[in-house]
Amino acid sequence: MMGAPVPPSPALRPSPLALTVLFMLAEDPIHPYEMQRRMKRWGKEQVVNLAQRANLYKAIDRLRQAGLIAVRQTERDQRYPERTVYELTDEGRRVAHEWLVEMLATPRNEYPRFPAALSFIMALTPGEALAVLEQRAARVRQNLTALERSLTGGPESQPPRVALLDGDYVRATAAAELTWLNGVIDELRSGALTWSEEELAAAARASLTDP
Repeated sequence: MMGAPVPPSPALRPSPLALTVLFMLAEDPIHPYEMQRRMKRWGKEQVVNLAQRANLYKAIDRLRQAGLIAVRQTERDQRYPERTVYELTDEGRRVAHEWLVEMLATPRNEYPRFPAALSFIMALTPGEALAVLEQRAARVRQNLTALERSLTGGPESQPPRVALLDGDYVRATAAAELTWLNGVIDELRSGALTWSEEELAAAARASLTDP
């Protein structure tokens, strides 16, 4: 009698990159170079950190050690270095589905850098804060324009709507951030939002006073 599938190692946690690797292999076995090429071609760099190829190889190695992917074959071609082709295992297909459902259904605080920095923005003067937030708003606006352009190509080149949901979510998030940034910038420019060292010091003393 066949036992239940062995779950992956507890150390192997769901991550955007690991999930993407599993689904890149869901269609057919491919090598890491082709995997990265497809990720970029399909705009996955908007939602997955592809800046360092070493991170991709580390994710692949962890998935292989966990039994979620396996080596299919090694390709040898005089024009290219030796390439290892990976394939998805049955356990990998099951875990990919499990991770997908959990990541879609369960909100998670991922502790991004910007809110952490905002919690200490009073270390800047109001003028300095205005300048840096204006810089951020300009960059967010530029990114938003690029995202909107990528999502509004001609109908003949557009994939199905469901394939654009990740980019559409990133666009909506960027638009919401830009609206919020513009509101704070307006408050800083008008003086409605301001602070001083004396005011902050008094607030700090009050917070440390026992009730």
